[in-house]
Amino acid sequence: MYSLARPFLFGVDAERAHGIGLLSLEAAYRCGLNPLLANRPKPLPTKAFGLTFPNPVGLAAGMDKNGAHIDALLGLGFGFVEVGTVTPLPQPGNPRPRMFRLPEHAAVINRMGFNNEGVDVLVRNVERAKRKTGLLGINIGKNKDTPNDRAEFDYLLCLRRVYALADYVAINISSPNTAGLRELQEEQALRRLVGTLRDEQEKLAGVHGKRVPVLVKVAPDLSESDIDACARVLGDLQVDGVIATNTTIARDGVAGAPHAEQAGGLSGAPLMGQATTVLRMLRTRLPDAIPLIGVGGIMHGADAATKQTAGAALVQTYTGLVYRGPALIGECVEALRRRKEAPSRGTLPPDHP
Repeated sequence: MYSLARPFLFGVDAERAHGIGLLSLEAAYRCGLNPLLANRPKPLPTKAFGLTFPNPVGLAAGMDKNGAHIDALLGLGFGFVEVGTVTPLPQPGNPRPRMFRLPEHAAVINRMGFNNEGVDVLVRNVERAKRKTGLLGINIGKNKDTPNDRAEFDYLLCLRRVYALADYVAINISSPNTAGLRELQEEQALRRLVGTLRDEQEKLAGVHGKRVPVLVKVAPDLSESDIDACARVLGDLQVDGVIATNTTIARDGVAGAPHAEQAGGLSGAPLMGQATTVLRMLRTRLPDAIPLIGVGGIMHGADAATKQTAGAALVQTYTGLVYRGPALIGECVEALRRRKEAPSRGTLPPDHP
């Protein structure tokens, strides 16, 4: 059915199509029509962060910023869905237009700017969700007007509000669309922020009687020395996991295309190589006890397998869903199933020296 709907969705503004798509998916779910949209893949249980995921293919943050469509999205066959990014207070994000398709490159540029209805709304939405078929990650950030030297208070507030409801929490310090946010990835700022959140995580575990994993999402635009420093800090602080990567400010492979000059983060097929390189570098630098989620550029099942070969325990997609529709989910699960059943080839690609 997605092949029939895509021409209509691609005929309207990208952000409007995003809204129409979510509302249509929700309506289909409520009417019991999700099986017409996608065949749920057979289970492929995967353990990471002390959790067992029904399958290792998830939805990346950004699709459902307010957690309003959790059950409908899980109903497509995802093993987990990550909602957000959510901030303490509601904020409108950046001015429109702020989302642009590059169809000849199977890519999207967005500069949404953490538009969301605030953490209280997200919490109410999550409390209403049934969550019968998969796990839930909640991605947290800071408000645009919060200076970096007070960012920890925004993250702490969100962590405390969502902790009891999340299967895991993701700390977003890597979006290119909030001015100055990526400065929080610098070594000392990263150590201070993540250290504060790790301390709070342990306190909350005592209060709630359960330990919810906390992951950190990083950018693909880090230099090798930045990756070294990031891995050193995250390893020292013993974070539960790392998500690699967010969108890129680079325009490699799309220069000259319509909309390529737009400011914002580029996602989709052109991001695959860059994001996977960062993933592989982090895997070789982080302790084996810290699992990675590979995201960025997954457009086919083979891309999911490549992420796992590079060191990912789990994978996520978003832009691939825009271009391929729900069929991509099962395709990725089956590719990972075949890889799991094949003879072991180690954690590096076959052509790696």
